[in-house]
Amino acid sequence: MSTPKQLLVQAAARNNAEWCAAMARSHGLASEFGPQAWAAPARTPLYYPDAVTLVPHADRAALATRIDTATPGASVKDSFADLDLTEAGFQVLFEAQWIHRPAGAPALTSDLDWYVVGAPDTLRAWALAWDDGNGNADLFRPELLDDSATFVLAGQSASGRVVAGAVASRSNHVVGITNVFALDGGPDVAWPVVLGAVHRLFPTLPVVGYEQGDDLMAAIRHGFEPVGPLRIWLHDS
Repeated sequence: MSTPKQLLVQAAARNNAEWCAAMARSHGLASEFGPQAWAAPARTPLYYPDAVTLVPHADRAALATRIDTATPGASVKDSFADLDLTEAGFQVLFEAQWIHRPAGAPALTSDLDWYVVGAPDTLRAWALAWDDGNGNADLFRPELLDDSATFVLAGQSASGRVVAGAVASRSNHVVGITNVFALDGGPDVAWPVVLGAVHRLFPTLPVVGYEQGDDLMAAIRHGFEPVGPLRIWLHDS
């Protein structure tokens, strides 16, 4: 019998895999959901895994055969931190915690206006703010706007400049949040506007995601609790 936290981790993992699939589609890449894992046979976009486990103790050998380990950069999101992929040529890149927040308004309100990005030019403005000069803004392509479960949230200053944001990915039972950013003040500035937007859009859905380090501490300050570990494995190639 699964515990409530284990069920939350499974819901968060499935939601995250759906978001990874949406990002892959926006780059023209096919992927597939199986009983134990989501996987893409070709290299996924920067920062995105080639596979995400959906259940505890997934078959390690079967998982490795579903992704391209010959091309450098192959990675696996071990959603339950219960696999040892060293024999398949992987090493641990980092560990993090799944987080959960019950449905509800944020404790702190933001003075930033927000909107859901709906056009390529505003997506570009959002991506440039998210990227903050690192040269990876092209990761977010206009095709992403065609995904009905994806909501790119922008917080804007009084002058209309994008200064904070995140991506919300809606599933049947949860809404996942990724790519949280603020140009000034970090996640403590971003979370109030993001959670306010999510509460307006999905008032009955709990919020999930994953964070590590100082970003995890910030999420906890804004009402999240850690519910289970995850591990990212990177192939030695």
